[in-house]
Amino acid sequence: MIPYAADTTGRTYDAPMNSAGPAEDPGQGPAGDALDLIPFRGVRYAPERVGNLAAVTSPPYDVVVRPDGLLHLESADPHNIVRLILPQATSSTTHTQHAADTLRSWLATGVLTRDPEPALYVYEQRAGDFLQRGVIGALRLSEAAEGIVLPHEDVMPEIVADRADLMRATSANLEPLLLTYRSEPAGAAAPPRPPGTAPDHEAPGAESAASAIERTVRRAPLLATTTEDGIHHRLWAVTDPREIAGIRADLARHQALIADGHHRWATYLALRTEHSSPSPWDLGLVLLVDTARYPLRVRAIHRLLHRLPVPDALAAAKAHFRVRTVDGPLDHALQALSEARAAGNAFLLAGDGAFHLVDHPSPGLVDQMIPPDVPEDLRTLDATVLHTVLLDGIWRIPDTPEHIGYIHDTAATVAKAERDGGTAVLMHPVREDVVRALARQGLMMPRKSTSFGPKPATGLVLRSLSEEDE
Repeated sequence: MIPYAADTTGRTYDAPMNSAGPAEDPGQGPAGDALDLIPFRGVRYAPERVGNLAAVTSPPYDVVVRPDGLLHLESADPHNIVRLILPQATSSTTHTQHAADTLRSWLATGVLTRDPEPALYVYEQRAGDFLQRGVIGALRLSEAAEGIVLPHEDVMPEIVADRADLMRATSANLEPLLLTYRSEPAGAAAPPRPPGTAPDHEAPGAESAASAIERTVRRAPLLATTTEDGIHHRLWAVTDPREIAGIRADLARHQALIADGHHRWATYLALRTEHSSPSPWDLGLVLLVDTARYPLRVRAIHRLLHRLPVPDALAAAKAHFRVRTVDGPLDHALQALSEARAAGNAFLLAGDGAFHLVDHPSPGLVDQMIPPDVPEDLRTLDATVLHTVLLDGIWRIPDTPEHIGYIHDTAATVAKAERDGGTAVLMHPVREDVVRALARQGLMMPRKSTSFGPKPATGLVLRSLSEEDE
């Protein structure tokens, strides 16, 4: 069954926040009924110690899923951040203790250094005509914040437990969550513009954060690098109290959608309850992006069914769905998927050298297999139909790592299915406005339903919670 919550939030936040103080202080600011982004002293790589900054960065931990990807990052530089976010156990230590020892060593030897004063960090990613800018800070994790930071996907307890063990051991936030908000007032449409470009005018109500960001990016950055995926990254520190206060006051009026990092968000909340307030655990590292100005790309996350061959998948599906072979190559097949999705639920199966479109479920099938108390907006999602109708009901595949893999890259999913004899289930992406509407209703999509991007590079700025590093 697809988990969901019927609790709704539906709030608006118009009251400005208190001014930002000179240092990270979980006790400052409002009572916690708004987004409260606190400046902090970022921990960053010392350029003279690592040489090539791109070589020490990594995608988020859950994107580095294959052993060859892990080995590639580890071999790129002995100080690559993957040694902290995905540590490998040694004969004498657990993997989390190994990460803690590594972090302590890098701080002690100056590979990582703490910035001299608290800051909010403006972060830019650019690739071709795509431009994304946002603000990195330490977000207050009050109980009220759970209602204004909106998750939209379920999480797996074992992953939360693993991330919690790592954060406890390292006493650090090693990579930021990606959160989005929209600067126009509730109910107002964003002005039309090409994807990934900022408008020529300030969106209503967003002058403080937007103007501070635009002023900041005209200055020389703290760092600039280009990662091997061709994305150019730049980072600036905002330390002026008036600019910080303006950013915080603007953000306080908004809700934020979790675009990437549901397991880390659940980890933040779990660890907050373990420590008496006030403490550094009352805050968690996030990147906030205004998607009215800088729309993110939303892609699907595909499923790889390790133990189900394509012929078996098709034979079982034919009794309940229309199944037809569509022409390749992959781009053409994905276009067919997009056209079919406009008329209803549709999936593209691959792994046997061909592409098979699965759509048009038989009348009454969805109503029969998805409980009636699941709201209509949720029951019509492809991910809901896939997991409840196909995976649970027809194919009877448990949602465990040995049976189902979740892969972001479309071509890689198809290639692995063909190589291993499994079935790739290719999904059509969900629009951000659909995700946000569901989240505002308190509805949870199946995990790994969306992939927002580009995701922030891990390793550009960290947050240490250890008092000994203050």
